[in-house]
Amino acid sequence: MFSGIVEEVGQIIEISETADGCRLTIGAKKVVAPVNLGDSISVDGICLTVVAFDDKSFKVEAVLETMRRTKLGEKKVGDGVNLERAITLADRLGGHLVTGHIDAVGEVVHVEDDGFSKVVTFELPGRLAPFFVEKGSVTVDGASMTVVDCSAMYTEEATAPEKLNFRIALIPHTLEATTFKSLKEGVKVNIETDVIARYVARWLEPYLDEKLKKVTAKISSAAAKG
Repeated sequence: MFSGIVEEVGQIIEISETADGCRLTIGAKKVVAPVNLGDSISVDGICLTVVAFDDKSFKVEAVLETMRRTKLGEKKVGDGVNLERAITLADRLGGHLVTGHIDAVGEVVHVEDDGFSKVVTFELPGRLAPFFVEKGSVTVDGASMTVVDCSAMYTEEATAPEKLNFRIALIPHTLEATTFKSLKEGVKVNIETDVIARYVARWLEPYLDEKLKKVTAKISSAAAKG
């Protein structure tokens, strides 16, 4: 588990293909002091396992499934990545509980600079709408962020949202401590929704489905009676 507090921005030094994915060598300082083989490190929000390291870099491997479900496959040598080591039970939880399992790749659709902070709007698949709430938590490229607001977009006659937009505000410290300085329209980001929200939604799903069936039945009955 992680907290979503980025420790440093690393740089991709090398990318090599493997039989079922790729191996990345990432230059870093803080997260390799100390680090051990088998440790988990969040790389732009993706939980990856350290397979080799020295005092200036570490290597991780990603399978094809990880590359398909994240933006990792688009990374190039020289790109920066947000890094965080896994937390322990004795650590302070400065952000929120983050698993390192990406739910979707989002896209920046608007960036507004208000002179102090940057307010960034992202677009996501509508299936993630149940896990978002105003002032709730979301992980963007491994960084724990607060949702300023969110809105679901429906197509005509749709019963579920097609898309979801949400906004975050980036203060100067966050911009300096992460890769977010380069955010602009069209940029893709790894998104992990709040794990607690996911479990609550899953637990409530059968009750909500049953309630929806009852409401639908009442509407159908009323329509039949004219």
